[in-house]
Formats: sequence, structure tokens, C-alpha cells
Amino acid sequence: MTDLSARAADVRLLVLDVDGVLTDGRLYFSTRGEEMKSFHVRDGAGIVAIQRAGVQIAVISGREFKGVDLRMQELGITRVHQRVKDKLPVLQQILDRCKLTLDEVACVGDDTPDVPLLSAARLGVAVADAHPAAKKAAHWVTHARGGCGAVREVCDLLLSAHT
Repeated sequence: MTDLSARAADVRLLVLDVDGVLTDGRLYFSTRGEEMKSFHVRDGAGIVAIQRAGVQIAVISGREFKGVDLRMQELGITRVHQRVKDKLPVLQQILDRCKLTLDEVACVGDDTPDVPLLSAARLGVAVADAHPAAKKAAHWVTHARGGCGAVREVCDLLLSAHT
């Protein structure tokens, strides 16, 4: 078993950033000031599959967007934390509520605010187009870019390691 597979086998909680991970990181604004984002359907399918396998999901994002609440509700994700500037304390609160440790967590990020999570987690994952600091902190870098199936890659890795 590879080091990556061994890390993935112990994961019981997958923590995801939104902008640049679940989306491609671009922000769209209408002329009326409405914000829009795009979520990849394969990422959603991977999230549903990993939840069925018993892995819990949490979202911790620095920005706030009503569409995130709607999409996460659609996927059955109830641990959604937005407008979070310091993500590590929020992760610790989630772990305390779930009675888990950092050794049971995978985190997926794309930028410098995610580095503390990537460094602390059992499995830190950066998306292919992540900031160099996030890639350096990660144990693994996906082949797909954020918002383009990267989360599905992580879910497939976890599913493979759990079987």
C-alpha cells in the first residue's frame, strides 16, 4: 500500500474549500450585482458516493454565497461554514462535534488560506491549479483543476482506499 493510499484509508471526514476547489475560482457578477458560480456535476456525484461509504463532508470557505448553501443542501452536506478567515479553529470545532481527530481528516484546498488545513490534515490535497504554497503543503496534487472534477478525483481515491 502506498503512503497516499494509507493516508486515504484512515479518512473519516473530507473538508472542502469552495472557490477554486468546488468551483473554478472565477466569480461572475450580473449587471444587477448578482453573483454566480458553477459547480461540476461529477464532483457532486463523488461527494454523494463518498458519503454513502460513510465519510462525512464539511465545507469551510472564506467567502459567502447563497448558492453554496443551496448546492450543499442538494448534496446532503450540513456542515457548511462560510466567511471564515481562520479555517483551522473551525475545523477543530467540527472535529470536536464529530469526535474525530486530524488523523482522520482529508482537506482539499487551492490557496494560501488553506495551507494550515492542508498541513494539519492526515491527507492534504491541492487541486492542479492551486497556488504554489498550497501545493507545497499538500501530500497530493490532483490532475484536474478546481471546479473541473478535482473533488471527484479525491472522492475516488478515498473510495478506492476504503475498499
